[in-house]
Amino acid sequence: MTKHERPDQLTLSSRTCEGQPFPLGATWDGQGVNFAIFSAHATKVELCLFDAEGKAELERIELPEFTDEIWHGYLPGLQPGQVYGYRVYGPYEPTAGHRFNPNKLLMDPYAKQLVGELIWDDALFGYTIGHPDLDLSFDERDSAPFVPKAMVIDPAFDWNGKQAYRVPWDKTIIYETHLKGISKLHPSVPERLRGTCAGLTNKDLLEHLKSLGVTSVELLPVHAFLHDNHLLEKGLTNYWGYNTIAFLTPHAEYLASGHLHEFKEMAACLHEAGLELILDVVYNHTAEGSELGPTLSMRGIDNATYYRLLPDNPRYYINDSGTGNTLDLTHPCVLRLVTDSLRYWTTEMGVDGFRFDLGTILARETTGFNERHGFHVACRQDPVLSQLKLIAEPWDCGPGGYQVGAFPPGWLEWNDRFRDTVRAFWRGDGGKLPELASRITASGDLFNWGGRRPFASVNFITAHDGFTMRDLVSYNEKHNEANGDENRDGNDNNISYNHGAEGDTDDANIREIRLRQIRNLLSTLLLSQGTPMLVAGDEYGRSQHGNNNVYCQDNELSWLDWNWDDEAKGLVEFTKKLTSLRREYPILRRGRFLVGAYNEELGVKDVTWLAPSGNEMNDELWSTTPVSCLGIILDGRAQTSGIHRRGCDTTLLIIFNAHHEGINFTLPEVVQGCCWLRLLDTSNPDGELNDVHNFGEDFCAHDRSVILFKLTTEECKAHHE
Repeated sequence: MTKHERPDQLTLSSRTCEGQPFPLGATWDGQGVNFAIFSAHATKVELCLFDAEGKAELERIELPEFTDEIWHGYLPGLQPGQVYGYRVYGPYEPTAGHRFNPNKLLMDPYAKQLVGELIWDDALFGYTIGHPDLDLSFDERDSAPFVPKAMVIDPAFDWNGKQAYRVPWDKTIIYETHLKGISKLHPSVPERLRGTCAGLTNKDLLEHLKSLGVTSVELLPVHAFLHDNHLLEKGLTNYWGYNTIAFLTPHAEYLASGHLHEFKEMAACLHEAGLELILDVVYNHTAEGSELGPTLSMRGIDNATYYRLLPDNPRYYINDSGTGNTLDLTHPCVLRLVTDSLRYWTTEMGVDGFRFDLGTILARETTGFNERHGFHVACRQDPVLSQLKLIAEPWDCGPGGYQVGAFPPGWLEWNDRFRDTVRAFWRGDGGKLPELASRITASGDLFNWGGRRPFASVNFITAHDGFTMRDLVSYNEKHNEANGDENRDGNDNNISYNHGAEGDTDDANIREIRLRQIRNLLSTLLLSQGTPMLVAGDEYGRSQHGNNNVYCQDNELSWLDWNWDDEAKGLVEFTKKLTSLRREYPILRRGRFLVGAYNEELGVKDVTWLAPSGNEMNDELWSTTPVSCLGIILDGRAQTSGIHRRGCDTTLLIIFNAHHEGINFTLPEVVQGCCWLRLLDTSNPDGELNDVHNFGEDFCAHDRSVILFKLTTEECKAHHE
């Protein structure tokens, strides 16, 4: 068929059979391919077959059957590697929510692999660009030359027992990174593999992650996404990838080999190294944007079903995502697409967990966020999904969008209250002691309900979005000029402090304070109860030169620099020490919330808060303590589970001093015949510690420092002396 032939001049292929309405997508059974696509409002669906490069359209075949809102057909003899797309017929009535236009070739929402790249052209739009009626007009140009096409795959892969890896909740340390950015500059990764799935399998890179002590690698979006035209025109790209167009497809740029096996091999290598694979996923919106966006897939398949539209004017989209559209997970077929995608990445691609971008949207109904939304119910009852690490970003820009602590049992949540409190405390803001106490004990005020555990709080100080840890202590203001938006983008409320100079400086005193503050932030993160999340590069002090929104910077500004100076190497070793301490002392990752109640039978409190005087904090001290200095005793004798018996963990004392001067802290008495052994001090990261201090002794906590002690016996004291 040539591009000038009309669909009504074609006849059905004699090979076509009725096929089955399940599974959705293109499924090869060894003898042929079954095609099935959902559309409740379409009047006809044509399957378009292309050559191997996706350039020439070879044949159009009308899917012969329509069962339970699924269009389907079966083509005997068709093989993996076949490239295809759809043309979907139906009413073009934007004011009624329908935007069918068979001139636009559509990507299968269940595509497993895509061929070709999107080329921005006016033909991509269902309406005529420049027409006075805007999206109410109808465009007749063929978009096929400009859109990626789906490809039939053979899913076979030999996992050799490495398909899944599960890290216990309490031992989890998440490492958030970008798939391209982590290996793009790594000297041990071959040039052709840098920035790809194969790059992440490099043994030196994996050894760094393993030795660092992290357990779970969380990748920024790897689903197929688009680069916005307005960014390309400025010489930028959608580096982060929060612009998904296909939920079951890995982004083509990340496959050096061009084959799906590369992603699976990456997952298997991570598992073999003892690391989980978590994906950051974007199911809240798609790259089709607002009513003025292109028609690429779901908009042309069944716009009124896939997207949430304004009830009184369905020409327009509800925009809770802030990107132009919002998927409607209240519809069972849209919900099915999302859960099918999650199961596919788990069972076929080796993924161990997911972090859900703007997770509140996924559980929003017309009346607002619903803890028992169908999406949450589906995940909780599913025998596969319910066993995974499911992490919500519990906010969006819609009404009632902030829902930290409101997600149901079985979910972990990003805890921005931890981030903001810890940043403010170490900046030196006053009045933060009560909230700091709550945040470093897993925010029980938010999460201690319904049998949820401390690991439900994903503690973070930095994330991909915002300042790096180095920049957090080096800049008072954001510096996003490179993004081409006159520094208007990105968050203005960074709770940061440059300590006397904006950006890089040769001032040795400022540099030393900044390094100590990074150690303080890392220590607070990794010594707190809950699930810590470390951002790639923070372990060595990576800087983005004050840019707190590098979503469009696919260059050295965002990529990890593996050429470390002595300062960077020192931070890496310090981070390793912290993760080692977290592994060694289970009391730092308790499975029960610490509540501070006195257990008369056991004669202990699980947690005790101390003023610098060594006295226990009371209501007056919480409100009147003049300096930002606080001690916490984690008593290893406290009950560790629902079984009522004394614990046998090591007792620890942590002192947090954010004051700009040293503070004399009276070391408390816990058990007669014991004393305190210093394990860590951020003011002396390279020194040989293990020095012993007596009960009642005034220990000078250095300005801006964290000190960790463990309870030890007098015999141990004699040994160290």
